[in-house]
Amino acid sequence: MPLKIAFAASAAPVAQTALAALVKRYGDAPQDSADVIVALGGDGFMLHTLHTTQELPAPVYGMNRGTIGFLMNEYAEDDLVERLEAAEQAEVNPLKMIATCGDGSEHHALAINEVSLLRAGPQAAKLRITVDGRLRLDALSCDGALVATPAGSTAYNYSAHGPILPIGADVLALTAVAAFRPRRWRGALLPKTAEVRFDVLEAERRPVMADADSRSVPDVRTVIIRSEPSIVHHILFDPGHGLEERLISEQFN
Repeated sequence: MPLKIAFAASAAPVAQTALAALVKRYGDAPQDSADVIVALGGDGFMLHTLHTTQELPAPVYGMNRGTIGFLMNEYAEDDLVERLEAAEQAEVNPLKMIATCGDGSEHHALAINEVSLLRAGPQAAKLRITVDGRLRLDALSCDGALVATPAGSTAYNYSAHGPILPIGADVLALTAVAAFRPRRWRGALLPKTAEVRFDVLEAERRPVMADADSRSVPDVRTVIIRSEPSIVHHILFDPGHGLEERLISEQFN
């Protein structure tokens, strides 16, 4: 049977042009009955597609029609079926964020790349960090902190001087953003099973927001982060250009 392909595209004109050309050539199956979903855009749209299709069995294959494309394959209109049939698959578990705000409301979100806490005012944030119920850092003064998955370790985590993690590593990166005290704290590598809790200290004077893959929650007081093994995202890459190879290559650029 011919491969059933569903297409999704960002609103960018270049992505919409590609969508029209590919649908005309390969058809466009409904996502819930497709063998594979092809996402056209940048990494932001790829993350959006992974989140919106996480309940569907079809893997997602990205083609870069955006500005950043670490999770994307090169765009080409020709030989798409052959590329999809030969593609390598990576499996990624997201992080789950549970954020409690100053008004007592609780917010849940999933993040494929990272969950970050960032100062929302002129003064540095002050965070208490607990891991698996054990206090690890009583006060971190910083612009923020984040917990990143291996898949997201080359994104904001890497910009904040966090480590790049191999895709198969059962670890998470806990990284400070512009740490002031302890000034030389370099972050930590934690087991994938760890539960990280951030408590915001002096929250009225030092407000903090939380962000999970661009879903932002203002005025957080506590944020709990843990891996969510019940959800598995299936991402396809061209042979020799898979996520593991990209993570290794990035370290030698």
